Amino acid sequence: MKKLIALLTIAGFMTFGISNSVLAQQEENVPQTEQAAPAEAAAEEVAAEEVAAEEAAPVEEVVTTTMTEEEEEPTFHEVLKKQYIDGGWGFMTLVLIVLVLGLAISIERIIYLTLSTTNTKKLVADLEKALNEGGIEKAKELCRNTRGPVASIFYQGLLRFNDGLDEVEKAMISYGSVMNGNLSSGSSWITLCIALGPNLGFFGTVIGMVQAFDDIAAAGDISPTIVASGMKVALLTTVFGLITAMVLQVAYNFILNKIENILNDMEDSTISFMDILNDYSKRK
Repeated sequence: MKKLIALLTIAGFMTFGISNSVLAQQEENVPQTEQAAPAEAAAEEVAAEEVAAEEAAPVEEVVTTTMTEEEEEPTFHEVLKKQYIDGGWGFMTLVLIVLVLGLAISIERIIYLTLSTTNTKKLVADLEKALNEGGIEKAKELCRNTRGPVASIFYQGLLRFNDGLDEVEKAMISYGSVMNGNLSSGSSWITLCIALGPNLGFFGTVIGMVQAFDDIAAAGDISPTIVASGMKVALLTTVFGLITAMVLQVAYNFILNKIENILNDMEDSTISFMDILNDYSKRK
C-alpha cells in the first residue's frame, strides 16, 4: 500500500514537472516565433517571386520562340531557290537560259527603239526653216545631226533632190523599208523564246511524270506521298515555263507598240516632207 502511494506520488510529481517544462518551453518559443515571423514572411515573398518567375518563364520562351519563327520565315529568294532545285536543275536551267536570252534581246530592242524615237513634228518644222534659210545643204546638215530613222530617210531623199521629186520619193520608200527591217530586227528571236519557254516546261513535266511512275513502280505501291511529290516536281517546270512566256510576251508587245508608233510617225512625216520639198522646188 505504501509502495502504491509512493508510486502515485512520484508519477504525479513527474507529470506536473513535465507539464511545467512544456509550458516553459512554449513560453520561451513564443518570442522566438514572433522574431522569426518577419524572416518567414520575407522567405515567403522570395518563394512567391521565384514561382512567378517560373510561371513567366514559359511565356517568355513562347514569345522568344514565336519571334524566332517569324524571323526565320523564308525569303522570296530562298523560296524561289528551293522551287528551282525541286523542279530539277536540268530543265529549270534550260528555261532560265531562255528567259535570260529573251530578256537580253528585249532590253536591247527597247533601248534601240527608244533612241530611234524622234519628235517628227519638230524635225519637219526645222527642215522647212532650214530649206528657207540655207537651202538643201543646210537641210542635209540638219538631218545628219539628228538621231533616228526618220532623219536618215529625209537625208536620203535630199541627196537625190537634183534628180527630181520622183527619185526622192523612190529613195525614201526604199530606205524606209530598210529602216523598217532594222526596227523589227531581233523580234523573231523573242517569239522563239516565248514559244520555247512553255515547251521546255511541258517537256520537263512529261519527264517528271515518267520519273514519278518509275518511283511508284519501284515502291510497289501507289502512295499519296510518292504521287504528290512526283507531281509537284513535274509541274514546277511548267510553271516556270509559263512565267517565262508571260514575261517575254509583255516585253514583245511593248516592242511591237514602239515599232508601230515609229512607223506611223515615219509615214506621216514623209508626206509632210514631200509637200515641203514640192513647195521649195516650185520657188526655186
